[in-house]
Amino acid sequence: MTDQLPPKEASREGSLDAPMRHPIDWRNEAFYDKAAIETEMERVFDICHTCRRCFNLCDSFPILFDLVDESATGEVDGVAKADYKKVVDACTLCDMCFMTKCPYVPPHEFNVDFPHLMLRHRAAERKHKGGDFVRDQLGETDRNGKLVKPVAGLANWATSLDNKPVRRALEALAGIDHDAELPKYHSRTAEDLCRTSMPPNRQGPAFGTRKAVLYATCFVDYNAPSTATAAMAVLAHLGVETRLDYPVCCGMPQLEAGDIAEVARRAQQVSAAFAPLIEQGYDIVALTASCGLMMKFEWPLILPENEAVKRLAAATRDISEYVVAIAKAEGLTPGLKPVAGGVAVHHACHARAQNMGAKSAEMLRLIPDTKVDLIERCSGHGGTFGVMKSTRPMAMKVGKPAARQVAQKGDETLCSDCPLACKHLGQLLTVEMAQGAAPPVQAHPIEVFARAYGLA
Repeated sequence: MTDQLPPKEASREGSLDAPMRHPIDWRNEAFYDKAAIETEMERVFDICHTCRRCFNLCDSFPILFDLVDESATGEVDGVAKADYKKVVDACTLCDMCFMTKCPYVPPHEFNVDFPHLMLRHRAAERKHKGGDFVRDQLGETDRNGKLVKPVAGLANWATSLDNKPVRRALEALAGIDHDAELPKYHSRTAEDLCRTSMPPNRQGPAFGTRKAVLYATCFVDYNAPSTATAAMAVLAHLGVETRLDYPVCCGMPQLEAGDIAEVARRAQQVSAAFAPLIEQGYDIVALTASCGLMMKFEWPLILPENEAVKRLAAATRDISEYVVAIAKAEGLTPGLKPVAGGVAVHHACHARAQNMGAKSAEMLRLIPDTKVDLIERCSGHGGTFGVMKSTRPMAMKVGKPAARQVAQKGDETLCSDCPLACKHLGQLLTVEMAQGAAPPVQAHPIEVFARAYGLA
């Protein structure tokens, strides 16, 4: 729905004002009106078509521009409304068009928020037609993680790329591309490994001044517990009183699927769980970029009246952002050693969308005598987008330029704020790297930092 526009005297080409977003009016029945959505999409698509600055971000825009150029009129009015869904389906809600390209985002009078318009279309489609069963089941990350935990080894064997018969069957039954590397599961989760908090280093510069709760996130808890142990070790070494908590998944998979009501439910649950800790002076530290984006920005737009959600958003920091803040305010514990071979840092879209700067690269540049190369191109992964057979070719296409940059840097370590992006780029590198070259070691930035301290 289009909110009230700024005064007419504010009209100008482009905007130098800071981008802002309107609350998502998902509880209003008019939000799901198909005709109103198509009218708004035609308006926004016409603005995109006449500008085209976003042509190289993802496939949504080339698809839109091809539809326009190949239409009878050569304008948006010549595009069939049924074809709008092709544009929607190509959007991964990365927010890069809103954050880095579009000159017409609010408070500009054109009032363009392309990602949230795509979200509105998906929410309406879900309301009227239901969701995609397979993607909805893949999005139940907590349920899946708990079910697989007791048989993690068997599950990893079954989903391995080497297990071609099972992967072919999985592709036929569920549409999961047989060539997509899937996350591994662990029998000991981050919650298991971090059940007992590490005592803070009394000589650490932040001792007695900072307390932090690590929000494990579903991926770290079930698929990458080493990220949690590394984060806890680093913060404890810096003197931070640290604990880990994980009430429930942030709902990013549900947001991508247009299930805004479920996202709201999870926002309420997590914010209520963290409210007493925030009152006690704890900072909330997110271990993956997508979850940090949800907590800081998306949840307050979905539940703008919820005070607990507002307080949680204000208290939340990305792990790299938090370490950099400590380095600037209190300093670092001595003892960082160079990381040999260089580090390529992929700046994930959901980290860029937090508008905090490239904090992972900034953190790693605190390590002495270490080559750090920043890659600011989309990996193309986008959650299930990178693993489903129907969308994986598009994810590969979008991610190739980033993989090519990583290959050109020749670093021995590859890390990203988004672990799925890192895994996706790792697969793409097998094509982009010179024959016989060793692939880089994949890690989360905080794991690399822990390694520099000798903690991992």
